[in-house]
Amino acid sequence: MWWIILIILAVLIVAGIIIVGGRRAREAQLENKREEAGELRRQADQQASAAGQRASVAQEQAEQAEKERAQAEEARQRANEVDPDVDDN
Repeated sequence: MWWIILIILAVLIVAGIIIVGGRRAREAQLENKREEAGELRRQADQQASAAGQRASVAQEQAEQAEKERAQAEEARQRANEVDPDVDDN
């Protein structure tokens, strides 16, 4: 009869080990996923920052291009004023 108690006790111990091991494995997996998510967030933040900087540079270039276009148009108008072959109509 004592061997039945030993078997039951052994089964309970093995079940406990399996449960505890499973929980630890799950916790380790969750921690790995948290770390991966953090790294992905850091990369996304870096990409967003770089994109913002590129957008700022692009805006500055667009403004500079508009100024240059306006200057070219003024130069064209002055040339038309000076050119005797252009009608002022």
